[in-house]
Amino acid sequence: MDLSQLGTPTGPMIRVHGGYANRMYRLDTDQGSFAVKELNLGDRRSEYRVEDVFRFEQAAFAAGIPMPEPISAGPDTLVHRWVEGEKVPEEPVPAAYGFEIGAILAGLHALDVEWTDTSIEEPVPHDWSELAERAAATRQPWADELAAQVDTLSAIARFVDSCERPGPVVLTHRDIQPWNLLARAGRPVVLDWELSGMLDLSGELGSTALSLAKGPGFDSIEPEIFRSVLDGYVAGGGTLPVPGPSWFVFMIGGWLGFTRWNILRCLAGVEAGTGPELALSHESVLNGVRGLPDMFGRLPELETLLV
Repeated sequence: MDLSQLGTPTGPMIRVHGGYANRMYRLDTDQGSFAVKELNLGDRRSEYRVEDVFRFEQAAFAAGIPMPEPISAGPDTLVHRWVEGEKVPEEPVPAAYGFEIGAILAGLHALDVEWTDTSIEEPVPHDWSELAERAAATRQPWADELAAQVDTLSAIARFVDSCERPGPVVLTHRDIQPWNLLARAGRPVVLDWELSGMLDLSGELGSTALSLAKGPGFDSIEPEIFRSVLDGYVAGGGTLPVPGPSWFVFMIGGWLGFTRWNILRCLAGVEAGTGPELALSHESVLNGVRGLPDMFGRLPELETLLV
């Protein structure tokens, strides 16, 4: 990758570990510090629309959305201005933080940005029995747990396929989770825009509000934090869609697809040159096989958050 336009380096480019999909580096030069992201194009779950996403990021930054400044975007490399901030732990955020995230989403959804792709979700995977057989044959460490959950994972796939989305469809970030956020002086900074695209509004609000209102599992959901995100959205000029299971279908469907993607990486049995390390893929598979049935079983409970 040619990064000469960023200035003269003042030290080596440093790998920043922990990415679930791509690989990140920090580059310090005489023109400042930059986040250089190497995109995983070898086995992406969906096409990356680099020009559309970069145009969306530029519009969001110009509108004052708190985010790293987008510098450049190429076929396999993204560059942003480096932003210092505190990592957001996977636990309920302060109510003021959640409120501001809701207002940020309202501002994003009010932007007028051209988007050339009208699809909103990836196909739902239904090959869980086959994957369980392959996992057993290759002696994956989670093979027994996957086999025990095949029927539930198949039921989740049918739910994602059949759940009605009431609309409207909006252009949005699609992945506001704790690991894609920073806190700077207690206020949010939104990172990692690569999954931006069209999405049913209820799916975006439900995924965002739930992720900010809970810990790693589903035993510590704080309804007042969930509501703070929705209150911020309304205060920012947004209108809430009707309550229903559609608020959680995007989150559970995305997690299902992400789990399958990591299963395939583990089944390949080699350390890929891009994307997450193999050990992180194994960890993600276990999180999905254990967490997805839990979330699916709690859907009626989660819907009470909307009342």
